[in-house]
Amino acid sequence: MTYSIVARDEATGQLGVACESHFFAPGAGVTWARPGVGAIATQAFIDGRYGGDGMDMLAAGATAAEVLDRLRVDDPHPEVRQVGMVGRSGDAATWTGGACIARAGSLVDGPVAVQGNMLTDGTVLPAMIEAYRRSDGDLAERLMAAMEAAEAAGGDIRGSQGAALLVVDGARVSDPWNHKPVDLRVEDHPDPIAELRRLLGYRRAFDAVSGTMFAPGLMVGAYAEPHPGDRDRALAALEDAAQVMEGNPEARFWRGVLLARSGDLTAARDQLADAVRSNPRLREFLDRLADAGFLDPHDLEKLR
Repeated sequence: MTYSIVARDEATGQLGVACESHFFAPGAGVTWARPGVGAIATQAFIDGRYGGDGMDMLAAGATAAEVLDRLRVDDPHPEVRQVGMVGRSGDAATWTGGACIARAGSLVDGPVAVQGNMLTDGTVLPAMIEAYRRSDGDLAERLMAAMEAAEAAGGDIRGSQGAALLVVDGARVSDPWNHKPVDLRVEDHPDPIAELRRLLGYRRAFDAVSGTMFAPGLMVGAYAEPHPGDRDRALAALEDAAQVMEGNPEARFWRGVLLARSGDLTAARDQLADAVRSNPRLREFLDRLADAGFLDPHDLEKLR
Protein backbone atom coordinates (compact mmCIF):
# COMPACT_ATOMS: atom_id res chain seq x y z
CA MET A 1 0.00 0.00 0.00
CA THR A 2 3.06 2.22 -0.05
CA TYR A 3 6.17 3.46 -1.79
CA SER A 4 9.17 4.58 0.22
CA ILE A 5 12.84 5.49 0.13
CA VAL A 6 15.64 5.18 2.70
CA ALA A 7 19.02 6.81 2.16
CA ARG A 8 22.26 8.00 3.71
CA ASP A 9 23.70 11.28 2.48
CA GLU A 10 27.28 10.60 1.49
CA ALA A 11 28.40 14.19 2.16
CA THR A 12 26.86 14.80 5.60
CA GLY A 13 26.14 11.31 6.91
CA GLN A 14 22.50 12.23 7.52
CA LEU A 15 20.03 9.35 7.38
CA GLY A 16 16.48 9.62 6.11
CA VAL A 17 13.29 7.87 5.14
CA ALA A 18 10.17 9.02 3.29
CA CYS A 19 6.94 7.28 2.35
CA GLU A 20 3.54 7.78 0.71
CA SER A 21 0.45 5.60 0.81
CA HIS A 22 -3.27 5.60 0.14
CA PHE A 23 -3.66 5.01 3.85
CA PHE A 24 -4.26 7.22 6.88
CA ALA A 25 -1.13 8.39 8.74
CA PRO A 26 1.39 6.01 7.11
CA GLY A 27 4.34 7.69 8.82
CA ALA A 28 3.18 6.36 12.19
CA GLY A 29 4.07 2.82 11.17
CA VAL A 30 6.34 2.99 8.13
CA THR A 31 9.13 5.45 8.98
CA TRP A 32 11.91 4.82 11.50
CA ALA A 33 15.27 6.60 11.92
CA ARG A 34 17.84 7.10 14.67
CA PRO A 35 20.80 9.52 14.52
CA GLY A 36 24.04 7.76 13.67
CA VAL A 37 22.32 4.38 13.46
CA GLY A 38 20.08 4.01 10.43
CA ALA A 39 16.78 4.55 8.66
CA ILE A 40 14.09 1.94 8.03
CA ALA A 41 10.83 1.72 6.10
CA THR A 42 8.56 -1.22 6.98
CA GLN A 43 5.40 -1.54 4.88
CA ALA A 44 2.93 -3.84 3.08
CA PHE A 45 1.69 -5.83 6.10
CA ILE A 46 3.66 -3.80 8.66
CA ASP A 47 5.49 -5.60 11.42
CA GLY A 48 6.98 -3.13 13.89
CA ARG A 49 9.77 -5.52 14.79
CA TYR A 50 11.47 -4.64 11.52
CA GLY A 51 11.59 -1.05 12.73
CA GLY A 52 12.16 -1.41 16.47
CA ASP A 53 14.29 -4.55 16.65
CA GLY A 54 15.88 -3.71 13.33
CA MET A 55 17.10 -0.36 14.65
CA ASP A 56 18.54 -2.01 17.75
CA MET A 57 20.41 -4.53 15.58
CA LEU A 58 21.81 -1.75 13.41
CA ALA A 59 22.92 0.05 16.58
CA ALA A 60 24.69 -3.10 17.72
CA GLY A 61 26.76 -3.17 14.53
CA ALA A 62 24.89 -5.48 12.16
CA THR A 63 24.63 -4.45 8.51
CA ALA A 64 21.28 -3.74 6.92
CA ALA A 65 21.42 -6.99 4.95
CA GLU A 66 22.25 -8.99 8.09
CA VAL A 67 19.37 -7.38 9.97
CA LEU A 68 16.89 -8.21 7.21
CA ASP A 69 18.09 -11.81 7.07
CA ARG A 70 17.81 -12.29 10.85
CA LEU A 71 14.36 -10.73 11.11
CA ARG A 72 12.96 -12.73 8.21
CA VAL A 73 14.09 -15.98 9.83
CA ASP A 74 12.00 -15.18 12.92
CA ASP A 75 9.04 -13.85 10.94
CA PRO A 76 6.20 -16.36 10.42
CA HIS A 77 5.01 -14.40 7.36
CA PRO A 78 7.94 -12.73 5.59
CA GLU A 79 6.13 -13.15 2.29
CA VAL A 80 3.79 -10.24 3.11
CA ARG A 81 6.49 -7.86 4.31
CA GLN A 82 8.28 -5.12 2.45
CA VAL A 83 11.24 -3.46 4.14
CA GLY A 84 14.02 -1.09 3.20
CA MET A 85 16.85 -0.06 5.49
CA VAL A 86 20.18 1.71 5.47
CA GLY A 87 22.87 1.73 8.14
CA ARG A 88 25.23 4.47 9.26
CA SER A 89 27.92 3.36 6.80
CA GLY A 90 25.54 3.60 3.84
CA ASP A 91 24.87 -0.15 3.63
CA ALA A 92 21.40 -0.32 2.11
CA ALA A 93 19.23 -3.41 1.74
CA THR A 94 15.64 -4.13 0.80
CA TRP A 95 13.15 -7.00 0.80
CA THR A 96 9.88 -7.57 -1.00
CA GLY A 97 7.96 -10.69 -0.06
CA GLY A 98 6.44 -12.80 -2.80
CA ALA A 99 2.88 -12.20 -1.56
CA CYS A 100 3.08 -8.39 -1.76
CA ILE A 101 0.44 -7.04 -4.15
CA ALA A 102 1.60 -6.09 -7.65
CA ARG A 103 3.16 -4.07 -8.87
CA ALA A 104 5.63 -4.64 -6.09
CA GLY A 105 9.40 -4.48 -6.04
CA SER A 106 12.58 -3.03 -4.61
CA LEU A 107 15.80 -1.44 -5.86
CA VAL A 108 19.14 -0.67 -4.19
CA ASP A 109 21.59 1.89 -5.53
CA GLY A 110 24.56 2.37 -3.20
CA PRO A 111 23.33 4.02 0.03
CA VAL A 112 19.74 4.24 -1.26
CA ALA A 113 16.89 1.73 -1.29
CA VAL A 114 13.41 2.21 -2.73
CA GLN A 115 10.47 -0.14 -2.44
CA GLY A 116 6.81 -0.13 -3.30
CA ASN A 117 3.70 -2.25 -3.64
CA MET A 118 0.35 -1.62 -5.33
CA LEU A 119 2.28 0.65 -7.70
CA THR A 120 0.77 1.87 -10.95
CA ASP A 121 3.53 0.23 -12.99
CA GLY A 122 7.22 -0.65 -13.08
CA THR A 123 8.44 2.88 -13.81
CA VAL A 124 7.84 4.26 -10.30
CA LEU A 125 10.87 2.89 -8.48
CA PRO A 126 13.47 3.68 -11.20
CA ALA A 127 12.05 7.22 -11.34
CA MET A 128 12.67 7.58 -7.61
CA ILE A 129 16.30 6.49 -7.88
CA GLU A 130 16.96 8.76 -10.85
CA ALA A 131 15.38 11.79 -9.17
CA TYR A 132 17.31 11.20 -5.96
CA ARG A 133 20.60 10.93 -7.83
CA ARG A 134 19.96 13.99 -10.01
CA SER A 135 18.66 16.27 -7.26
CA ASP A 136 20.75 18.99 -5.67
CA GLY A 137 20.40 20.06 -2.07
CA ASP A 138 20.44 18.35 1.29
CA LEU A 139 19.05 14.92 2.10
CA ALA A 140 15.52 16.16 2.80
CA GLU A 141 15.41 17.85 -0.60
CA ARG A 142 16.67 14.76 -2.39
CA LEU A 143 14.16 12.50 -0.64
CA MET A 144 11.42 14.97 -1.50
CA ALA A 145 12.48 14.95 -5.14
CA ALA A 146 12.31 11.15 -5.20
CA MET A 147 8.80 11.21 -3.76
CA GLU A 148 7.63 13.77 -6.29
CA ALA A 149 9.09 11.66 -9.10
CA ALA A 150 7.26 8.60 -7.80
CA GLU A 151 3.97 10.46 -7.80
CA ALA A 152 4.61 11.85 -11.29
CA ALA A 153 5.27 8.31 -12.52
CA GLY A 154 1.93 7.09 -11.20
CA GLY A 155 2.62 6.26 -7.56
CA ASP A 156 0.05 4.11 -5.76
CA ILE A 157 -2.51 2.73 -8.20
CA ARG A 158 -5.30 3.57 -5.73
CA GLY A 159 -4.30 7.22 -5.38
CA SER A 160 -2.82 9.24 -2.51
CA GLN A 161 -3.71 9.97 1.11
CA GLY A 162 -0.79 10.27 3.54
CA ALA A 163 2.97 10.84 3.48
CA ALA A 164 5.94 11.33 5.79
CA LEU A 165 9.53 12.62 5.68
CA LEU A 166 12.05 11.97 8.45
CA VAL A 167 15.74 13.01 8.46
CA VAL A 168 18.20 12.54 11.34
CA ASP A 169 21.81 13.51 11.82
CA GLY A 170 24.66 11.16 11.01
CA ALA A 171 26.44 11.00 14.38
CA ARG A 172 25.36 8.90 17.34
CA VAL A 173 24.37 11.14 20.22
CA SER A 174 22.99 10.89 23.76
CA ASP A 175 20.12 13.27 22.93
CA PRO A 176 18.66 11.91 19.67
CA TRP A 177 15.51 14.03 20.07
CA ASN A 178 17.64 17.11 19.33
CA HIS A 179 19.02 15.68 16.09
CA LYS A 180 15.97 15.36 13.83
CA PRO A 181 16.25 18.32 11.44
CA VAL A 182 13.14 17.21 9.55
CA ASP A 183 10.21 15.22 10.96
CA LEU A 184 7.05 15.86 8.95
CA ARG A 185 3.84 13.92 8.46
CA VAL A 186 0.76 14.43 6.31
CA GLU A 187 -1.89 12.23 7.83
CA ASP A 188 -4.82 12.76 5.43
CA HIS A 189 -4.76 15.00 2.35
CA PRO A 190 -5.95 14.82 -1.28
CA ASP A 191 -2.41 15.60 -2.48
CA PRO A 192 -0.05 14.55 0.33
CA ILE A 193 3.16 14.91 -1.68
CA ALA A 194 2.40 18.53 -2.57
CA GLU A 195 1.44 19.16 1.06
CA LEU A 196 4.68 17.54 2.24
CA ARG A 197 6.61 19.86 -0.08
CA ARG A 198 4.76 22.86 1.40
CA LEU A 199 5.48 21.72 4.95
CA LEU A 200 9.17 21.26 4.14
CA GLY A 201 9.30 24.89 3.01
CA TYR A 202 7.61 25.90 6.27
CA ARG A 203 10.07 23.77 8.24
CA ARG A 204 12.98 25.66 6.72
CA ALA A 205 11.26 29.01 7.32
CA PHE A 206 10.61 28.22 10.98
CA ASP A 207 14.22 27.05 11.33
CA ALA A 208 15.26 30.57 10.35
CA VAL A 209 12.93 32.03 12.97
CA SER A 210 14.04 29.69 15.77
CA GLY A 211 17.69 30.04 14.77
CA THR A 212 17.40 33.78 15.27
CA MET A 213 15.47 33.51 18.53
CA PHE A 214 18.08 31.32 20.16
CA ALA A 215 21.16 33.00 18.71
CA PRO A 216 23.38 34.15 21.62
CA GLY A 217 23.34 37.93 21.85
CA LEU A 218 20.75 38.50 19.16
CA MET A 219 17.67 37.48 21.14
CA VAL A 220 18.83 35.88 24.39
CA GLY A 221 20.19 38.10 27.16
CA ALA A 222 21.49 41.61 26.66
CA TYR A 223 21.78 42.51 22.98
CA ALA A 224 25.21 41.91 21.51
CA GLU A 225 26.04 41.06 17.92
CA PRO A 226 28.34 38.00 18.19
CA HIS A 227 30.06 38.59 14.84
CA PRO A 228 29.99 41.46 12.35
CA GLY A 229 27.01 41.08 10.05
CA ASP A 230 25.12 38.54 12.18
CA ARG A 231 22.21 40.91 12.78
CA ASP A 232 21.83 41.70 9.08
CA ARG A 233 22.06 38.03 8.14
CA ALA A 234 19.39 37.18 10.70
CA LEU A 235 17.14 39.98 9.46
CA ALA A 236 17.52 38.74 5.87
CA ALA A 237 16.73 35.17 6.91
CA LEU A 238 13.62 36.34 8.76
CA GLU A 239 12.49 38.33 5.72
CA ASP A 240 12.89 35.24 3.54
CA ALA A 241 10.94 33.23 6.12
CA ALA A 242 8.16 35.83 6.11
CA GLN A 243 7.76 35.39 2.36
CA VAL A 244 7.33 31.64 2.77
CA MET A 245 5.01 32.06 5.76
CA GLU A 246 2.66 34.46 4.00
CA GLY A 247 -0.38 35.02 6.22
CA ASN A 248 1.53 34.01 9.36
CA PRO A 249 3.04 37.07 11.13
CA GLU A 250 5.53 35.11 13.24
CA ALA A 251 8.66 35.89 11.20
CA ARG A 252 7.78 39.59 10.78
CA PHE A 253 7.07 39.91 14.49
CA TRP A 254 10.45 38.50 15.54
CA ARG A 255 12.14 40.58 12.86
CA GLY A 256 10.62 43.63 14.54
CA VAL A 257 11.80 42.45 17.94
CA LEU A 258 15.35 42.00 16.64
CA LEU A 259 15.30 45.49 15.12
CA ALA A 260 14.13 46.92 18.44
CA ARG A 261 16.75 45.04 20.44
CA SER A 262 19.47 46.38 18.13
CA GLY A 263 18.24 49.97 18.60
CA ASP A 264 16.48 50.56 15.28
CA LEU A 265 13.15 51.53 16.85
CA THR A 266 11.68 53.28 13.79
CA ALA A 267 12.09 50.23 11.53
CA ALA A 268 11.00 47.98 14.39
CA ARG A 269 7.76 49.92 14.88
CA ASP A 270 6.84 49.58 11.21
CA GLN A 271 7.60 45.86 11.20
CA LEU A 272 5.70 45.21 14.43
CA ALA A 273 2.72 47.24 13.27
CA ASP A 274 2.41 44.96 10.25
CA ALA A 275 2.52 41.86 12.47
CA VAL A 276 0.02 43.30 14.96
CA ARG A 277 -2.43 44.12 12.17
CA SER A 278 -2.44 40.42 11.29
CA ASN A 279 -2.76 39.34 14.93
CA PRO A 280 -3.82 42.10 17.37
CA ARG A 281 -2.99 39.92 20.39
CA LEU A 282 0.70 40.34 19.59
CA ARG A 283 0.42 43.84 21.08
CA GLU A 284 -0.08 42.32 24.52
CA PHE A 285 2.66 39.78 23.78
CA LEU A 286 5.08 42.68 23.33
CA ASP A 287 4.37 43.73 26.92
CA ARG A 288 5.09 40.21 28.08
CA LEU A 289 8.40 40.17 26.22
CA ALA A 290 9.37 43.38 27.99
CA ASP A 291 8.39 41.87 31.35
CA ALA A 292 10.60 38.86 30.56
CA GLY A 293 13.58 41.07 29.68
CA PHE A 294 13.62 40.58 25.91
CA LEU A 295 12.77 44.25 25.31
CA ASP A 296 13.54 47.46 27.15
CA PRO A 297 10.26 48.54 28.81
CA HIS A 298 11.16 52.17 28.07
CA ASP A 299 11.04 51.41 24.34
CA LEU A 300 7.49 50.02 24.35
CA GLU A 301 5.72 53.34 23.77
CA LYS A 302 8.00 54.07 20.84
CA LEU A 303 7.10 50.69 19.33
CA ARG A 304 3.33 51.12 19.44
